[in-house]
Amino acid sequence: MKQRLQFFAKAPEIMKAVSALNKAVDECGLEVSLLHLIKLRASQINGCSFCVEMHSREARHDGETEQRLYLVSAWKESPLFSERERAAFAWTEAVTLIANNGVSDELYAKTLEHFSEEELVKLSVALGMINTWNRLCIPFHALHPMPAAKAA
Repeated sequence: MKQRLQFFAKAPEIMKAVSALNKAVDECGLEVSLLHLIKLRASQINGCSFCVEMHSREARHDGETEQRLYLVSAWKESPLFSERERAAFAWTEAVTLIANNGVSDELYAKTLEHFSEEELVKLSVALGMINTWNRLCIPFHALHPMPAAKAA
């Protein structure tokens, strides 16, 4: 796949604002490990290979295990995630796929059992951020930082 355009070069001012919000999300106080996991899950849902690869690599670099990374897409059946992480995954799926069913009162209440209201705002902004990156990388075919595999 060939990159269609370099969005940082074509719209530097707005990309500067996007990058500033991204930095604020990364420094918002939520656990770095949790941010990696929700970014990975949202990117899986959206089919953003650039972001799936990047967030898997970053999570590994920060100490996440291969086994947990493999099971993010099957988190509902895996015993490897905490209740807080499970709540974050459920929120991630609902917010990323918001046009399907919105966010139910039940999910909202259940998520508040594991996150303060302030943390839930931060989590939601983090999801908005990764969804923004996915919506830039997918249509413009962002180039992977690693070379493509050769066909067998």
